[in-house]
Amino acid sequence: MNFKELATQFACRGETLFGVASVPEAPAATGVVLVVGGPQYRAGSHRQFVFLARALAAAGIASLRFDHRGMGDSDGEARDFTQLDDDIAAAIDHLLHCVPALERVVIWGLCDAASAALMYGQRRADRRIAGLVLLNPWVRTEVTQAQTRLKHYYLQRLTDREFWLKFVRGGVNLMRTLRELRGQVGAALQKPASAAENSVDYLTLMKRGLTATDIPCLLILSGNDLVSKEFSGWWRTEINESAAAAQVTRIELGESDHTFSRRDWKHAVNEHTIAWLRSL
Repeated sequence: MNFKELATQFACRGETLFGVASVPEAPAATGVVLVVGGPQYRAGSHRQFVFLARALAAAGIASLRFDHRGMGDSDGEARDFTQLDDDIAAAIDHLLHCVPALERVVIWGLCDAASAALMYGQRRADRRIAGLVLLNPWVRTEVTQAQTRLKHYYLQRLTDREFWLKFVRGGVNLMRTLRELRGQVGAALQKPASAAENSVDYLTLMKRGLTATDIPCLLILSGNDLVSKEFSGWWRTEINESAAAAQVTRIELGESDHTFSRRDWKHAVNEHTIAWLRSL
C-alpha cells in the first residue's frame, strides 16, 4: 500500500516534541505509537523504528515515532523511562489528530520503553489503548542483574573450553575473575530491597499490567540478550502464567540480540507485530 511520511511536531507540557508520522492511503482503525527507550531517538538502533514504521504503513497501519522530551530534536529536560506518561499521551493525541480515521492505538516499545508502555497502561487507564507490543522489557534491580550475570555469563564462562585454554596460556587474571564472581554471588543472594528503598515500584505496575488488566500484549524476547534473560527470570518468579495467558502472546526469537540488529531479525519483529495487530 502506498503511504507518506510526515515530519511533524506537537506540544507536551509546554515543550515541543518532534516526530515522523507514517500514514498509509487507507489506514486501518488501529495505529501504533513507537516509544523510544534508552539513549536513542526516533530512528532507533540500526534504524529499527524507521524500518518498522515503513513496514506497518505498507501493511495499512499508521504510526508515529517521536523523540520524547530531552531526546533527539525535542525540547525539555531528559527524563528516565518512569516519567514518560505525558510524552506518550501527547503522542497518542497527535497521531489521532494526524490520522482522523484511527479509533484506537497500540503502544510499541523496546527495553525500558516497553516498561514505560506497561506503566502508562496502568497509571492512565487510557481507553484509546488497544494493546501493547513489548520487546525485551526492562526489569533490572541489583539483585536480578547479579542473578542473571551469574547464570548466563559466569557459569557459562567457567564451562567454556576457550576460557580454560586462555587461562593455561596466562591470559586470564584468575584472582580478578574470582573477586568478580564472589561479588556477583553475594549480590545475587541478597534479599530484594523494598520499593521505597530502591525505587522498583515500577515492577509492581508492570506486574499488574501483565496480569491484572484486559489490555492485550505481544511479548517478543531475544534469545541472546541479558536484558531478555533477566526479564524471563523475573517472569518465572513473579508472573502467574494462568493469569497472563489470556492476554499475553509470547514469542522468542532464537539467537537475536537486544536490538534485533540483523535484517532477518528486524523482519521477524515486523512480521510478528503486523500479524498480531491484525488479530486484535
